[in-house]
This record gives sequence, C-alpha cells and structure tokens, in this order.
Amino acid sequence: MAGFKSFAESAEVDIETGLTGIVGPNGCGKSNIVEGLRWVMGESNARQMRGGEMDDVIFAGTDTRPARNLAEITLLLDNSDRSAPSEFNNDDDLEITRKIERGKGSSYFVNTRPARAK
Repeated sequence: MAGFKSFAESAEVDIETGLTGIVGPNGCGKSNIVEGLRWVMGESNARQMRGGEMDDVIFAGTDTRPARNLAEITLLLDNSDRSAPSEFNNDDDLEITRKIERGKGSSYFVNTRPARAK
C-alpha cells in the first residue's frame, strides 16, 4: 500500500490465516487499511470510501509532506491450492493490484497483467 489515504509511504500489512485484529490509537489509519482492501477489490463508490470523488483516496499531503499523485495497493493471495479462476492458476500466488493516478482514473492488474473490474 503506497500513497493511499493516510499512507503516504509504502506500508505492508500482513493478514495471516485465522483471526486478524487491527488495533491502534485514533487517527493511525485502521479504517484506511480496511478501505484499502475494499478499494483494491473493486470498490467504485467514492462515498463508500469516505470521499467525494475517487481521487480522494490519494494521499492529499500535510504541512510537512507533499501530496502524492498516485496511490497503489497490491493484494497478495495464496493460490497454492489452485482455487483461482483457471486463467490465473499457473502461479502459487495471485497478485491483485489497483493503481489510481490523480485525474486519470484507476487501472487494475492481476499477476502484473492488465485487467478490468467486473
């Protein structure tokens, strides 16, 4: 996750098998992690992401950090059991990436190949 909402710099969040809890003080980005998961999986309604337009998911900057023009999230899923759709079953991992560039919209990739949201 990089450039997404409050995550100006690249951050990795591991969600392991079983129960995962996201804890921390107010304002540390807990909700943004959950929204990031929804967004990379195809959320297209900016209001559902607590924004007015989809560009609002891009880090807007602070007094000490400049705004970003790109947000990107990659979701890495274990596919060792080959449970993904057949066109994606050649690899042990399924990598889903969504990028948004300010003023240009989103693009999706599955295992680095361009894809479209359905």
